[in-house]
Amino acid sequence: MKLRRTLSTLPLVFILYFCTSGGPYTTEELVARVGPGLGLLILLLVPVFWSVPEALIVGELASMLPEEGGYYRWVYRAFGRFWAFQNGWWTWMYSLFDMAIYPVMFNTYLAYFFPHLTAGRQWIVALVVIWGATAINLRGALPVGRVSVVAGGLILAAFAAVVLSALPHIHHVPWAPFHAPEHAGVGAIGVALSLALWNYIGWDNASTVQGEVVDATRSYPRALAWGVPLVVLNYLVPLTAALAATDWAAWPGRPWPEIARMAGGGAGPALAVAVALGGMLSALALYNSLLLAYSRIPLAMAEDGMLPAAIAKTDRNGTPRNAVLFAALFYSAFALIPLEGLVVADVLLYAMALSLEFGALIALRRRAPELRGAFRIPVGDAGVTVMAAIPMAILVVVVGMEITQPDYGLPAVLGALGTAALGLVAYVAFERRPRGPGRPGPAVASGPPEQGKA
Repeated sequence: MKLRRTLSTLPLVFILYFCTSGGPYTTEELVARVGPGLGLLILLLVPVFWSVPEALIVGELASMLPEEGGYYRWVYRAFGRFWAFQNGWWTWMYSLFDMAIYPVMFNTYLAYFFPHLTAGRQWIVALVVIWGATAINLRGALPVGRVSVVAGGLILAAFAAVVLSALPHIHHVPWAPFHAPEHAGVGAIGVALSLALWNYIGWDNASTVQGEVVDATRSYPRALAWGVPLVVLNYLVPLTAALAATDWAAWPGRPWPEIARMAGGGAGPALAVAVALGGMLSALALYNSLLLAYSRIPLAMAEDGMLPAAIAKTDRNGTPRNAVLFAALFYSAFALIPLEGLVVADVLLYAMALSLEFGALIALRRRAPELRGAFRIPVGDAGVTVMAAIPMAILVVVVGMEITQPDYGLPAVLGALGTAALGLVAYVAFERRPRGPGRPGPAVASGPPEQGKA
């Protein structure tokens, strides 16, 4: 059974929204670390120097090779089997960190209503989140897209209500004070930058499901064009309004529901409930969309003979059921891990995988100039190289800053690097498996994309 192309542009926009953002949740932690002005500045500059270059490069690659497996396929085509495996491995490793965050987030906002849940009950709730999202994914990509549209609309509406309610209570500029003196060290700024990067990374994630997107060579760049400004405004507008209407000194340690209560005046209590419910919905929708995206990596690797062939099978509805179940079982073991160290490791592993994708576009432009999709960055190879170098330079700076934070920054960086190094061992182990007659070979396209090919 072949995969079915059922996702149009609108569901893809909101799948991207939840593969990248999911709402302003966690931005309050960023602001609390470095202060209002510096926090807003970071959230404004990171998309300019990180998200825009990433979205443009990913848009061209997605338009050039709109295949199931997305970025894994791009790296395979550009650099071959070894580096494709490393890209898949790094992606799978950072997805373990990434997917552990969202059940924790769900429990954080659930605690607004039930503040005394034990650790055991929180783990049970986390499993409900994981397997609830799995049940939606087992129905196919289109239900995931529909859930993403509804969840995204509700979350945006909740924060729009916060903004409107905060406007009559604005009494000072939102960027004062510029920074918090007690949290202005290099390590704190590095962790704040990691939080900002984490809130803006993921524009390539949904590329793995391009075999299930209608007119993928056009739809993915179009979805990126809508998604990037949506996410930027989704962060900056609520934060700016809430900071201008509240005393920032009361923010540290308070999640968004409490901030909505402070900013909303008489409507504050109702807004706090809406934002807390939105936080739970966001965590579920984030997990739901990312399970869709991440489960397609073992699917593609299985098609190439790097994982058991059974993972690549699809059911009668064209859903890769085994790949979804394989991913969900794996993620269930990582449901409750502290957030801060996760974010640092997550960003580093993601950026390592992303560097291969950026390199893939440079290599494919030079080696296969006939590969052209509906979207192409209107600059030459040198311009693309510079565009790719900027986010990587930011990563180097951020990692250097994080290392100065000894309690979790340095251990997280070392752990991420060690995890990545295990990819070399894993590659040797997988490649030494017997190649039986039923073991598939590489499933990589050898020519330009065909429009509408299922």
